[in-house]
Amino acid sequence: MARKRMEDPSLKSWDEVNAALKLIRDNEIELELIEADMGKKIADIKEQAAEQAVPYRDDIKKLELQVKEFVTLNKAELKGKSREMDFGKVGFRMSTKLMLPKQVEKVIKTLKKYGMGDCITVKESVNKDILKTYDEKTILSVGETLKKEDTFWYETNREELSDPAE
Repeated sequence: MARKRMEDPSLKSWDEVNAALKLIRDNEIELELIEADMGKKIADIKEQAAEQAVPYRDDIKKLELQVKEFVTLNKAELKGKSREMDFGKVGFRMSTKLMLPKQVEKVIKTLKKYGMGDCITVKESVNKDILKTYDEKTILSVGETLKKEDTFWYETNREELSDPAE
């Protein structure tokens, strides 16, 4: 890629920087208004859709119970554990649920006792926030590096009622 020469900065004074910050603030406010309006419209549409869906959801629940009741009563007529129908399948599936007691610590202790450590999940990770509190020499000694850079930032003043540049 060819090098591009940097043009002279388009802002020539601190007053122009201040004016640019005002425009940024004004644009941020307009974006917030647009997003708030969008959020309200989305919430209204979701509420309307939820209301429209109620009779269909209720009908589905009622029909599910009727289908389950019939299939349960006629389980002997299934070929295997399921039956293929024109508009779907019905059947039974063996499911296994593992029920753990509320005191998981006892289960973990017992698993360790029986050498079943593969049943225990242990997640270790580096806490960067705490590591950053150590001095640079210590951080470097554990194999980490510090990247220091002077990063630009700005913030707009929302409380200002008037533009001092005007």
